[in-house]
Amino acid sequence: MATTNNINNTANIETSQGTIKIQFFPEAAPNHVKNFQNLSKKGFYDGIVFHRLVKGFVIQAGDPNTKNDTNKEAWGTGGPGYTINQEFNNISHERGIVSMARTMDPNSAGSQFYIVLNDSKFLDNQYTVFGKVIEGMDVVDKIASITTNAMDQPNDPNLARINKITIE
Repeated sequence: MATTNNINNTANIETSQGTIKIQFFPEAAPNHVKNFQNLSKKGFYDGIVFHRLVKGFVIQAGDPNTKNDTNKEAWGTGGPGYTINQEFNNISHERGIVSMARTMDPNSAGSQFYIVLNDSKFLDNQYTVFGKVIEGMDVVDKIASITTNAMDQPNDPNLARINKITIE
């Protein structure tokens, strides 16, 4: 997707497995892009774990509860304390797409996001796509291959940790 302004249009997600670079789609999801950038700049994602690793489907992060490795029961339930309204768009959930996670309520996204491992078009027009991996899909695949428990959580959270996200 072409953008008219490349300022602050990418992010580097520095993980324990390497760096994932994403390009934002501000025309398709301006509020979600702004939200992700603001949370990243505040350090919200620093130390958070990719807490949901579903082989062949997605890796998911963005829950501040994952900073506590001993309370995995709470993983997947946290957010920034607010939600933003959906911005469903026509971008298909293909490999490398970055989209916002949510509950059954379409307007419940906050901070959790996922990266698609394989084409998952059944998610189209139900979740807000706001970016795409442009470098580091090998890193995404490394994270996806980490051994998990029955809840798709990494057995060793330090192998799936976000160290820092920088906006470029």
